[in-house]
Amino acid sequence: MFKHLLVFLLFIPQAGAQILSEREQAVLVDEILEERYTQLLPELMDRASIDMWVLISREYNEDPVLRTMLPATWLNARRRTILVFHQDREKDTLERLAIARYDIGDHISSAWDPEAEPDQMKALLDVITERDPQRIGLNYSADFNIADGIVKTDYDLFMEILPPHFRERVVSAEELAVGWIETRSKKEMELYKELVSITKDIIEEAFSSKVINPGVTTTDDVVWWMRQKVTELGLETWFHPTVDIQRKEEELKDHIEAFSAGYGDKVILPGDLLHCDFGIFYLRLNTDCQQHAYVLKEGETAAPDFLQEALKKGNRLQDILTSNFKTGRTGNEILLKSLKEAKAEELQPSIYTHPLGLYGHSAGPTIGMWDAQEGVPGAGDYPIYPNTVYAIELNTTVNVPEWNKDIRIMLEEAGFWGEDGFEYVNGRQTDFLLVNLE
Repeated sequence: MFKHLLVFLLFIPQAGAQILSEREQAVLVDEILEERYTQLLPELMDRASIDMWVLISREYNEDPVLRTMLPATWLNARRRTILVFHQDREKDTLERLAIARYDIGDHISSAWDPEAEPDQMKALLDVITERDPQRIGLNYSADFNIADGIVKTDYDLFMEILPPHFRERVVSAEELAVGWIETRSKKEMELYKELVSITKDIIEEAFSSKVINPGVTTTDDVVWWMRQKVTELGLETWFHPTVDIQRKEEELKDHIEAFSAGYGDKVILPGDLLHCDFGIFYLRLNTDCQQHAYVLKEGETAAPDFLQEALKKGNRLQDILTSNFKTGRTGNEILLKSLKEAKAEELQPSIYTHPLGLYGHSAGPTIGMWDAQEGVPGAGDYPIYPNTVYAIELNTTVNVPEWNKDIRIMLEEAGFWGEDGFEYVNGRQTDFLLVNLE
């Protein structure tokens, strides 16, 4: 079924992409969810040494992890939704239970009869007592917001029902929660290639004469064109896109001003170096991409050599960073090693790479932040695991004598770390997109 549905994604936006219908999307989402439950969850529970994982949420205030576990037809939790995953290693079984009035889709079976036991929390305790888990994981975490989903009210209710011997077995499920969020299944990776392709196709069309009329079109015009294009395709953006300009006559903004105040709305002119930051959300996966374009002057057929050399330096920084990916190495270790090597090659690097997947700024090893190039305590100390996806996000500052100033090459591409090493999910930018004069 999956391969049959995937063909709908092969149409590129310029030709009129045929995004799956809502019904088809639901089928695919549930197929992927079942794959994740059967193929990923047992291994992740083993890795975290947790034999019972309890997730508690209330409607419209969902735990970020629980939200990713709901079937396609559940847009939110209902009332108080309680999920229990119990792994019996001796029997080699993994139960998926809901302390709820009904099954949660086809994936999780109801384990509560309100007629026999009206108290939902007491029913939860009965499930725990019968299975006698040694380590009970709850989603609380100081370092990962996505793994910190249990609210105080639910935590207090849960701890109050537990007798002392079970209370002592409650541990943070941080490693398990992060593992669930960051690890990709085979079907997800097949799909991811198409999502990244769609993302880049939209950027390519945005940075073309179909959208940009130099001297007339503004950066905000392009931003809102991208937002509208995404909506018309039946997709969503997970953050508001940005489009900015670097040009000879204007001083390069520092990181703080650029990231906090942005670049403002400007008319796009011949000779401008354009940059965008853009990502889409579809079928519960997110993309995040930054690319550059050059607006051709009259008589030009390519970007100037000095700009192309600058782009090569950005690509070189990507190579240095991704060559340092290694299973078990922490985000901070990867960051510091990469910065040291880049500076030894006389690059001016800044690295702020983050996990990507079920969330845009997802859970997993943080590899620098733009304002924390010395490392990130906590999230940066988390190790890299196989079958994970990252937004390879970075920049390098390059002095351009032809413009008598510095410019910044800012790149971001989806990259996959697997058993066979690193690869870009769907290639990377090595040449400028070109905007022609009409």
